Amino acid sequence: MDTDPVRESILDAAEDLFYARGIQAVGMDAVRDAAGITLRRLYQLFPSKGDLVEAYLVRRDARWLRSLARHVDAATQTPQARLLAVFDWLEDWFAQSDFRGCAFINSFGELGGTSPQVTAVARHHKDAFHAYLQGLATAAGATADTGAQIALLAEGAMTTTAICGTPAAARQAKQAALILLTLDARQVASPA
Repeated sequence: MDTDPVRESILDAAEDLFYARGIQAVGMDAVRDAAGITLRRLYQLFPSKGDLVEAYLVRRDARWLRSLARHVDAATQTPQARLLAVFDWLEDWFAQSDFRGCAFINSFGELGGTSPQVTAVARHHKDAFHAYLQGLATAAGATADTGAQIALLAEGAMTTTAICGTPAAARQAKQAALILLTLDARQVASPA
């Protein structure tokens, strides 16, 4: 796949700035300066800030989900261990010095009420993440409902860590996910 290096430079700059400072706090001139390009070139590639925000989120979605899947795929143990590996990946992400929470939650919180583009990308990301966790849960022998509950644990860990500044929520969510998997397995083994 051919990528335009100028476009990628703009998206890199936008991602760094939007994630660190928030979308509304960053003007197109700041993106221009960080990318080292002219404002004219920026607007040729992204005719509006909304277009740039959407492209940033779409690219982040693909990278984020791909990184998570690579980590889980490397966990070649049992299906249950693969699911729990999600929380190990989250803990590593949470411990990064530039962690500022979920970019999709942050973007939706800033612009979801006024930007259908941001709403659509955020929903797509969350739907894909939840479906991924539900797939891992069912592969581990759990129900889709348990997978949905585990997805909520992951979402809660992201938000808690962003606010509290400690990655401990990932470990706590992992422990709760294990409890859910264990309870689900017991219910399947001895239906009422």
